[in-house]
Amino acid sequence: MKRRSPPSLRRLAAAIALVPLWGAATLAPAQAATVVAAPVAAATPVAQQFTLSNGMTLIVRPDRRAPTVAHMLWVRVGSMDEVSGTSGVAHVLEHMLFKGTPSLAPGEFSARMAAMGARENAFTSRDATAYHQQLPSNKLEAVMRLEADRFANNHWADEEFLRELEVVKEERRQRTEESPRARMFEAFSALSFKAHPYRRPIIGWMSDLDAMTPQDVRDFYRRWYVPANAAVVIAGEVRALAEDIYGRIPARAVPARKPQHEPEQVGPRRMEYRAAADQALVVLGFKVPRWTGGNAPSDQDALALAVLSAVLDGYSGARLERALVQGAPGQRIADSASASYGLMGRGPQQFLLTAVPAAGVTPAAAEAALKAELQRIARDGVAPDELRRVITQWTAGEVYQLDSVFNQARELGSYWSYGLPIDSGDTLMARLRTVTPAQVQSVAQRHFTDEQLTTAVLVPDPGKRLAAAPDRPRPALGRQ
Repeated sequence: MKRRSPPSLRRLAAAIALVPLWGAATLAPAQAATVVAAPVAAATPVAQQFTLSNGMTLIVRPDRRAPTVAHMLWVRVGSMDEVSGTSGVAHVLEHMLFKGTPSLAPGEFSARMAAMGARENAFTSRDATAYHQQLPSNKLEAVMRLEADRFANNHWADEEFLRELEVVKEERRQRTEESPRARMFEAFSALSFKAHPYRRPIIGWMSDLDAMTPQDVRDFYRRWYVPANAAVVIAGEVRALAEDIYGRIPARAVPARKPQHEPEQVGPRRMEYRAAADQALVVLGFKVPRWTGGNAPSDQDALALAVLSAVLDGYSGARLERALVQGAPGQRIADSASASYGLMGRGPQQFLLTAVPAAGVTPAAAEAALKAELQRIARDGVAPDELRRVITQWTAGEVYQLDSVFNQARELGSYWSYGLPIDSGDTLMARLRTVTPAQVQSVAQRHFTDEQLTTAVLVPDPGKRLAAAPDRPRPALGRQ
């Protein structure tokens, strides 16, 4: 019953690699301020934010171009809000929201959605949990009533929990424990973060899942699923309807959150993860500032880091591909290479570089090649045409996004979950267009020191073959 989680809830720098090159934006050739006019549609509907009588947030963006509506319910609680010993409980609760209320039998929610022609799903991230539907606009009220019911009245028998917990465990086996790379990235996060809860996997450690009880899940639900900790995001005119349906849920206080600061890293961290993998994998993670929506020096650096990530790996034939991947057999350094940067989140962010060494190339050589690309930018800077291409793709992505009511709702909910204003998309794009080549070169010079570096190397080791799994029925990962 797993609902697939988006990669770090719309990581901007990583996402632009998927956007086609399209648009008319240009950059001045000057090395000073780089400002680009965005060809964003003038008729873009403006989102509005309201607070219902019980403290729940309502975010509305009108969109009448098609007879469909995107409806999302966001709860500002994710794996970072779990406590040690209950890792994975936010994600398990997401599963249990589909298991009934006093007026709905297990599975009936999804059955009713299908009968109305709605596509529905959910995901849990480090920062938030979201439930979403895309549906005919004339079914919106019925969907809202169902969603409000399960948010306020989630109810299920212990036997339902035990069955669904086995589904979650199987999901962990198939997507993590049977994947050497996934296991290595879990270990990498645990090494990168010492105190911050980002160190724990969203799906939870298997030992915590084994020990999880129905009461653990019910307690987490009662603690965090309160109106003032939730937001409804809808494309359409629905304020009065939302107040009538969601506003009836009794108000409760949001529990106080304790500070969760990561201690400063003061030296390099390194690990080798030996597994029965076919190829090695090198991961370099640098702790860097995140964008908080302001204009402080750290926010300026975050914007430049987003551009740097795209210069390295934001389009076909970007720097990492040209330097490490392209070339004749025997001359290539890597079969694949990538750069990504979180940019936004409730917790600390990292700038990641990865490479899969080509045949005959050592992990050390791939690692050196990744660092060399950063050093080249730190030394020589970036060309204006590289910035032009990156900004053009970002602008195109914003234009294309407006064609999807679901993407609009997801973006608005993401900003809310991070504690940012809902117009942060416009602010972000405007500020990205002002990033200069000099700023990109400056962050490359200052933020990629060994002091903030965590390195992980997946080392193929045939001796680490997993023991054959016992011959037992394996629960399906789809809806039950």
